[in-house]
Amino acid sequence: MNITTLEALRALYDPVRERSAKKELPQLDVHATRFIGLSPLVVLSSAGPNGALDASPRGGEPGFVKVLDPQTLLIPDAPGNNRLDTLENIVQTGQIGLLFLVPGMDETLRVNGSALLTTDEADRERSADARRVPKLVIRVTVRASYLHCAKALMRSALWDASRHVARSVMPSMGEMLRDQIGERMSAEAPVETQEQMLERYRQTL
Repeated sequence: MNITTLEALRALYDPVRERSAKKELPQLDVHATRFIGLSPLVVLSSAGPNGALDASPRGGEPGFVKVLDPQTLLIPDAPGNNRLDTLENIVQTGQIGLLFLVPGMDETLRVNGSALLTTDEADRERSADARRVPKLVIRVTVRASYLHCAKALMRSALWDASRHVARSVMPSMGEMLRDQIGERMSAEAPVETQEQMLERYRQTL
């Protein structure tokens, strides 16, 4: 049976616990700020005007996302594949959801709000790292912030090294793209080995 109403959905679950309902804050507190300062990875969720969704990981040194104040975050844009899915969505809808992760910590931090793209010199300088000053910065206005419980990462054992999968169990990225793109891929484009791809990536990190 498909669930098509909120009433039918809620009937499957116990009422939300008071602590879970009240933990959402309209700004970043000291704990959220500290969490962001420790995080080297954030997943950005966005949506286009036609409802198409996108989730994109962004990484850097711990604290690469800057907290200006309890309502404002700066996320530097680093070189990528130039599809610009997230950036185009932000231009068109101005909405964003963030999930921060800290290696070794099973809790995560969720932040939702509005976003805009800026080339403001001060924001770009604040977001610079040892490699570069970013072309642009995603400026986020925080609307909601809350710590997410550890259950998902505990179930996945994400940080357990004994559960990590050897890269060799999958073909290289170049081989998979060749299979996926097939004849649409330029005949002049060589199929990279995994080592070649990683070395190319290192040049533009």
